Amino acid sequence: ILAAGKLGYRPGYTMANVDSVDITLYGKGGHGAYPHTTIDPVIQAAQLVLALQTIVSREVDPIQAAVITVGAINGGTKNNVIGNSANLQLTVRTFAQEIRQQVLAAIERKTKAVAMGAGAPEPLVLIARGTPSLYNDPILSARLRPVFQRLVGVENVEISNPTMGGEDFSRYGRAGIPILMYWLGAVSQERLDAYQAAGETPPSLHSSLFYPDSTVTLLIGVSSMASAVLELLGPPVK
Repeated sequence: ILAAGKLGYRPGYTMANVDSVDITLYGKGGHGAYPHTTIDPVIQAAQLVLALQTIVSREVDPIQAAVITVGAINGGTKNNVIGNSANLQLTVRTFAQEIRQQVLAAIERKTKAVAMGAGAPEPLVLIARGTPSLYNDPILSARLRPVFQRLVGVENVEISNPTMGGEDFSRYGRAGIPILMYWLGAVSQERLDAYQAAGETPPSLHSSLFYPDSTVTLLIGVSSMASAVLELLGPPVK
């Protein structure tokens, strides 16, 4: 988290592609005492969760970023009943488009392989493509960096780390418009120091405990955006 009075940005990939995958695994229900007469979808789900983790660790280039999180599993209704289906809900995060395609294709392939191995019907894999990755234009980033430095000081403008979060502002960039999304420090340095001294992580932006220094944050936020606009409305850089 940036301290109030600081600005952060990163040229190039800054935020991730965000995709959701809903998987339904089918089986053959029956009594839990006679599993040999069934095809257990819960077992398929357990195998698939582990299989999915090998996509990032064994198929994606280690220098590329990718995340596959199984956020929900639902299957079965009773202790002694083997159900007919199980459902998994995934979030998938990547930066590069080719890695996005690779990971989504691998999820579908491994899902079908698990079902085939169990002798189960073909599973249902629904992929919902969300916001694309956010790519900050390097030329625009370089042009606005000195603008921000003049406003808050060279020492208060940082190169931020990329994040696997998503942001639909990225769609402007995908439409061919040069973009720069930058970070605005909001929490006082004293408050951040107190959290560090206590060995605690400061509450993030979406937390009900997030506590910005509103005066400094609004001042720097409005000033930095206005300064950027005035720079871009001026003569083009040669």
